[in-house]
Order: sequence, then C-alpha cells, then structure tokens
Amino acid sequence: MKNLLLTFALFAFVISQSNAQNGISFEHGNWDAAIAKAKKENKLIFMDAYTSWCGPCKMLQAKVFPDASLGSYFNETFINIKVDMEKGEGPQLAAKYPIRGYPTLFFIDPNTGKIVNSVLGYRDVNQLLSIGKSVSEKKAI
Repeated sequence: MKNLLLTFALFAFVISQSNAQNGISFEHGNWDAAIAKAKKENKLIFMDAYTSWCGPCKMLQAKVFPDASLGSYFNETFINIKVDMEKGEGPQLAAKYPIRGYPTLFFIDPNTGKIVNSVLGYRDVNQLLSIGKSVSEKKAI
C-alpha cells in the first residue's frame, strides 16, 4: 500500500511539473547573461518589469504567463526574463528603461540595448501573443 501511495504521489508530482513548464520559461540568471544568450540565439529579450506589491503583475504571473500557447511562442521567439524593479539589478534597469507603472513589458534588442516595444499594464493571453507576434515581425536583429 505504501508503494502504491508513493508511486501515485510521484506520478502527481511529475504531471504537475510538466504542466508548470507549459507557459513562458523565464531565465534565472542576471541581465548580462540574458543579453549574451539573446545575442547568441539571435533573439529579442522579453522583460517583465514587475514589483512584489503589484496586483496586475501577480495576475500576469498567475493567469497569463502559464498559458501553453503563449509559452510555446515566447520560448521559441524571445529570451524571457522577469526583473523585480525594486531589488537586485532592478533599480539600475529601471534607470535605463523608463517605467511609468507596473507591470511594464519590454521587448529589447540585445545588440543595441534599445527598446523595440513596451507595453504598460496587464494584458490577457491573446493580447500578449498578438503583441509578441507583431514585435517579432518587426525584429531587426
């Protein structure tokens, strides 16, 4: 009986982990590592500029970023990174990339460091996917 419960628990864990990987996969390194990877893979950077207290930021994290179709497109097309703009490298990036509110979603050319597009505020899955496709069609890397 113990083995059956252990097997079931392991199976449930594996399923939950595979489902969690369906959405946008964000880099866990620093900004310089994201730039280097984006240059190497010839991709734009998608940066979620957020804060820990921002309600719409939390909604993006819970309802939008986990979407499988959005994740499939963004993971293939962009190097994705989330940055808490009040911690770590966030304040320096906030000085470089002006923020009027949270969340601000940036699409950045890693070769020039320039903003290709930015979006202020919450967007649903379809809106963000449409924005991502529009940006990637204009990409000049």
